[in-house]
Amino acid sequence: MGHPTIYPTGATLYNPEKAWNGYTIYQAAQLGALLIGMNGQEVHLWKNLRGFPNKILPGGFVLGSTAQRDPEFGFQDEVDLVQVDWDGNIVWKFNRYKYVADPGREPQWMARAHHDYQREGNPVGYYAPGLRPETGQGNTLILVHKNVENPEISHYQLLDDAIIEVDWEGNILWEWTCSEHFKELGFDEAAKNVLFRDPNTRFFGDHHAGDWMHINSASFVGPNKFYDAGDERFYPGNIIWDARESNIIAIIDRKTGKIVWQLGPDYSGAKTAGIGWIIGQHHAHIIPKGLPGEGNLLVFDNGGWGGYGLPNPSYPFGQKNALRDYSRVLEINPVSLEIKWEYTPSGAGFQEPMDSYRFYSPYISSAQRLPNGNTLITEGSDGRIIEVTREHELVWEYISPYKNLRNSNMVYRAYRLPYDWVPQLEKPEETPIISTEIADFRVAGAAPRGAKSIAEVEGTVQYQEGALCVARIGERPEHADGQK
Repeated sequence: MGHPTIYPTGATLYNPEKAWNGYTIYQAAQLGALLIGMNGQEVHLWKNLRGFPNKILPGGFVLGSTAQRDPEFGFQDEVDLVQVDWDGNIVWKFNRYKYVADPGREPQWMARAHHDYQREGNPVGYYAPGLRPETGQGNTLILVHKNVENPEISHYQLLDDAIIEVDWEGNILWEWTCSEHFKELGFDEAAKNVLFRDPNTRFFGDHHAGDWMHINSASFVGPNKFYDAGDERFYPGNIIWDARESNIIAIIDRKTGKIVWQLGPDYSGAKTAGIGWIIGQHHAHIIPKGLPGEGNLLVFDNGGWGGYGLPNPSYPFGQKNALRDYSRVLEINPVSLEIKWEYTPSGAGFQEPMDSYRFYSPYISSAQRLPNGNTLITEGSDGRIIEVTREHELVWEYISPYKNLRNSNMVYRAYRLPYDWVPQLEKPEETPIISTEIADFRVAGAAPRGAKSIAEVEGTVQYQEGALCVARIGERPEHADGQK
C-alpha cells in the first residue's frame, strides 16, 4: 500500500473523559525530544537531544543522547547517554564503555548504547504509582553493543548485545553478554546452520558484522505477584529482554546470568499454541506493580519478519523465515502463557485477513500500560501514537508531523507521563477532539458540493481557496528556544 502525500497530523482524536491525561514525549525526527499535551500542543522541546528512546524523569529531566556514531563504522551506536534538565543542560553523562578508534576519526570513549536504558527506582522507565526513578543519584541499566568473535555461532564477527549496570559516577558494576549464552537460547540445527553462514550481516565501510540477535529492550522484572508467590524466576532484580531478529523474549538471573524464563525462538509447540508466533517484537517488559495487569508480560508483537530456520519461498536462505503482515499488542500471563488482553487488527476495527495490514508496524514500536487500564501504543513506522481502552476503544490519536532524513515520520517509542512530573508547566486545558469524517477532509478545490463549513465540522476542518483543509485550527505554540 502506498502512503498518501497529504494526511492529517497532530492530535486527531481525543476523549478527555476516557483517556489517561498527561504529557507525551517522543522523538520528533531531527528536531529533538518533544513534549506534547493531549491536544497535540507542543509544550517543550529539548532541541537536538536524541531519543533512543527519550525517557522523562520527575522534575522535567530527560534521558537521551547528544550524538550517534558515524554509521559508516557502527550500527545504532549512541556515543553517550545523558540526563539533561529542563533547559537542556547536561547533569549526568555516561560514555566510558569502549574506547573507539574509527578510521579517519579522533579516538573517543563511547557508551555504544542503543534501544533501552533504565534508571534505578523504576524497572521499566514509565510512570507507575510508587515507582519513582532517581534523578540525582542511583544506578543505570544500559543496553549496549560490543563486537565479538564466537566461532560456535558464526565464522563472521558479531555485532553482539550486552547489558551493563553503571553507578552514578559511571563505574561498570555488572555486565552480561548475549553471545556467551548461545547454548541456552534454544536454536534448532536449521537455525544454527543459517546463523553460521550469515548471522544477519550488516556492512560498515570496509568491514561487516552480524547483528544476530538485535536486542531492543532491557528492563528489570520489578516487584510482582509471581515472585511474591514463590516463583524465583521473577525475582525483581532479574532482567527481561527481547531480540527482534531471533523472536526471543527472555529473563536472565541477575546473579548467575543464566536464562530462567523464555519465549521463542520456536512457537510451533503446544506450549505456545494459544499465543501463536511472536515475530520481530519490541518493548517486551513486565507491567509494573501498581498498574492494571501488573506482573503480566506486555509486548508489541510487530509481525513483519524475523527468525532463523528452514528456507521458504519468501526467504530462500532461511533468514527472517517467520513472516506476518500485521501487528499485535499482547498482554500475557508469563506463568500460564495465557493471553489476558490483546489489541489486533480486528480489535482496531479492521476486517481480517484482508485489511490486517492497517494495524502494522514491521519495526520499532512499543506499548505502555496506563494507570486507568488503557494502553498507549506507538505504531512506530507510521509515526502514530494511540491510546486504547480495554474494550479497544480509541480515545486518543496523534500523528507525528516530523520527517527524518529517510523521509519517514517514524517514532521509535513514546511515553505518557503525569502532569506533575513537569512542575515547570501549568496543567494545560483539555479540549475534546472529535474525529474528522474522512469524506469531509478534502483539498479545498475538491470539496464536495454542499461541504460542511468550519462551524459545521465543530472547528476541526477548514476550507480555504487554493489551500488544503487543516485539521486542528490554531497556531503552533513556541518552543523553548522561541522557534515556532
